[in-house]
Amino acid sequence: MPETTTTITNLAPFYQGWDRYQGLLVESVGSLTDEQLALRAAPHLNSVGMLAAHIIGTRVGWFQQLLGELDPEIAALDPWDADDAPQRSAVELVHGLELTWNMIQDCLNMWTPAIFEQTITTQRGSTRSFQWVIFHVLEHDMHHGGELALTLGMHGLPTPDL
Repeated sequence: MPETTTTITNLAPFYQGWDRYQGLLVESVGSLTDEQLALRAAPHLNSVGMLAAHIIGTRVGWFQQLLGELDPEIAALDPWDADDAPQRSAVELVHGLELTWNMIQDCLNMWTPAIFEQTITTQRGSTRSFQWVIFHVLEHDMHHGGELALTLGMHGLPTPDL
């Protein structure tokens, strides 16, 4: 049999499954009350709502501010995870997760594998490849999504299989 060669024209195939994880994040926070969003695993740890806002803010910070995917509507979500930020409702958090996910998905569909090698210098002076940044945002989603699920479970609330 002749070998078939598949040409990958964008980054989306490298990150299959992230979209499912995004859906689980939305499912996790979408029906929570303000009281449930305020739940914490311990008094000194972030609340469920703050964890979701932190996922959103980090996506914005890396993709908007560092990688240059500028969209004023999305950029406005950046301060959502600041220490003094007001608690967001489940509707707001879902909207933020969806806006930032659409941004990521658009980038993955637009960027080619050649971008993996491009580098960017952070405000702190470190040099990072696009591949590192994309993976860092993915691992960040997973880390804090796990924290979010743990906190919900500790309080007897349903937790999708994050």
